[in-house]
Amino acid sequence: MGKSNAVGWFDVYVSDMGRAVAFYETVLKEKLVKIDDPTGETQMMSFPGVMTSYGAAGALVKSNHTKPGPGGTMIYFSVEDCAVEESRVVVAGGKVIRPKFSIGSFGWITLCIDSEGNLIGFNSVN
Repeated sequence: MGKSNAVGWFDVYVSDMGRAVAFYETVLKEKLVKIDDPTGETQMMSFPGVMTSYGAAGALVKSNHTKPGPGGTMIYFSVEDCAVEESRVVVAGGKVIRPKFSIGSFGWITLCIDSEGNLIGFNSVN
């Protein structure tokens, strides 16, 4: 088996699927797609992704086995200019924690809290 990326998939845990879908579709300007959970235990809405491309695909997940919240795993969404997504966060029901700032040769990031209380980031080269 060849070498792969460190992350193969991610889940963003939510309490209210409708509210979370509205938040991410508003901020990212992308439609999420319902996917089936093979266990039948969770509700899942997938972010757009191509499993054969660099990076990881993922989904919003509502599960009785875990809950959302800051302090665990940090997810950074790759975007063209993180200031654009940052400008949509508050109106979508989230909170900007740290506005767009430079991370040197790695570009720029914005840190936010989503509608479910998860700490998330947006990363861009501009």
